[in-house]
Amino acid sequence: MRVTDHVVNNLLSGNGSSAPWTRRGFLRSAAALSVAPVLLAADPAVAAAELPDFPAEVGLYRSAYRNWVGEITADGLWACAPADADQVLSVVNWAWRHGRRVRPRGSSHGWSPLTIEPGTASDAPVLLVDTAPHLTGLALDSRSAVRASTGVTLEALLTFLEGHGLGLTASPAPGDLTLGGALAVDAHGTAVPAHGEERTAGHTFGSLSNLVLELTAVVWDADTGAYVLRTYTRDEADCAALLTHLGRALVTEVVLRVGADTNLRCVSRTDIPAGELFAAPGSGGRTFASFLDASGRAEAIWFAFTEFPWLKVWSVEPTRPPASRHVSSPYNYPFSDNVPTVVADLAGRIVSDAAWYLAPVLGNAQLTAAAAGLTATLSADIWGPSKNTLLYVRPTTLRETANGYAVLTSRAQVQRVVHEFTAFYRKRLAAYAALGRFPVNGTVEIRVTGLDRPADAELPGARTPLLSALRPSTEHPEWDTAVWLDVLTLPGTPHAEEFLRELERFLLRSYDGTDALARVEWSKGWAYTERAGWSDEEVLGTVIPGSFGEAVWGRAAGTFDRLDPHGVFGNAFLDRLFG
Repeated sequence: MRVTDHVVNNLLSGNGSSAPWTRRGFLRSAAALSVAPVLLAADPAVAAAELPDFPAEVGLYRSAYRNWVGEITADGLWACAPADADQVLSVVNWAWRHGRRVRPRGSSHGWSPLTIEPGTASDAPVLLVDTAPHLTGLALDSRSAVRASTGVTLEALLTFLEGHGLGLTASPAPGDLTLGGALAVDAHGTAVPAHGEERTAGHTFGSLSNLVLELTAVVWDADTGAYVLRTYTRDEADCAALLTHLGRALVTEVVLRVGADTNLRCVSRTDIPAGELFAAPGSGGRTFASFLDASGRAEAIWFAFTEFPWLKVWSVEPTRPPASRHVSSPYNYPFSDNVPTVVADLAGRIVSDAAWYLAPVLGNAQLTAAAAGLTATLSADIWGPSKNTLLYVRPTTLRETANGYAVLTSRAQVQRVVHEFTAFYRKRLAAYAALGRFPVNGTVEIRVTGLDRPADAELPGARTPLLSALRPSTEHPEWDTAVWLDVLTLPGTPHAEEFLRELERFLLRSYDGTDALARVEWSKGWAYTERAGWSDEEVLGTVIPGSFGEAVWGRAAGTFDRLDPHGVFGNAFLDRLFG
């Protein structure tokens, strides 16, 4: 479906419908989510009464919690920002003695209830520990490793590395993520080896967790009868659980393996039909897999009810190609980070007037804005140090709820997985639309990575992260690739959970471990009932543990319980998940 600007403008002007939501009103609401949480200094008398004997050197305050899209909120929680790891330890031991649970908070850039559960009351026995204000140290541990505190943002980390001629193969797109939060959920970018490409020293095609050489965590020590700081190296068994801990631990510092920086070219295009890009294997033409073969690094962003995805393809280019624009900073798609007027007005109207039927118009408006913006900002072909093309999402972008899964498969089967998923998605979306239902008004996002191979850490005896979605399958060593599939839609969209449950059931049924294996993406939405995410007891209690293997899941859960026997690090949702 193609919608002309004339039709879009008519809809926005209110012809045949109610008055539009203003762009200013919608952006004001979005901006409220992008700022730092409001911190209210604690009344000393109230703090002393409610939190007696709290470490005097650590300031207390009241704070609201908001996740990325504002679907999980809590007001007036007690919070603090320790200045260093020793203060973190003091806070944790205080919390244990006083029956409180500690929830580390970075940038709150996530969707799932791993930090705070929906409905958490202000008087809940919870203490937020903010890592971003002070736990931001960075230092070279050697020429091939960096020592980083876990409150540092990915943008700060990559900027530091770039200053020393170092970098990562791939990274999540948002630069505001804290390193601790990213490692807790095995955050990833998009990259596999191009045909003929070899992994270079210090790099991985897996998740960020696969780069960890050692980490320092707060754990229980039976000999002293208290929590202590302990450093684990990658070859220790307990480290394997802490590499992707989902919030069941608190890590204060890590040492990451890093390698030489590379210059990357990123070419964007919106001229390939979805029918060609996502075609069945063997169809020929400009398929998603053909771009992976050529460059190894690609991402497709497919706006709902459109035919032409926004395809981004990165390639390693030591010198600037003549057609490329040199970029010296990240976030080179301002039309995406700063919501265009037409998109903001449409999104605001959809939400305020419950005009969910405008989803096809919004999708086409977003595609038009992207295609025009790439040309207007000269960002369709950019080149520079890796950081400047890998980071491209600011907190001011359109905020949507998201579900997510990784499908482990062989490199040769990537196109099959992409085709099967997109064909099912397109068919079901059309079926819903025929009933006057529009459960998706955002995008499908497709990325591809390698798996977490511990040898990439270049440390003898290195362990594989136990709960990373990119943990290789021992039964299927031929599976060397993961296809990441996300669907985004505005929060509150009717029938969204029902639709996402169908997608989830399709993935779990189609990739059940026989020919490929679906695992949940920890930071996103999963375990859907027809009314809510993170609620399906079968997925929580059986499918997720089974996707890792009962022995692996049990080993991780047992490690968390042993290192934190008092359950200081956790919440009711994590208690359910680990059972």
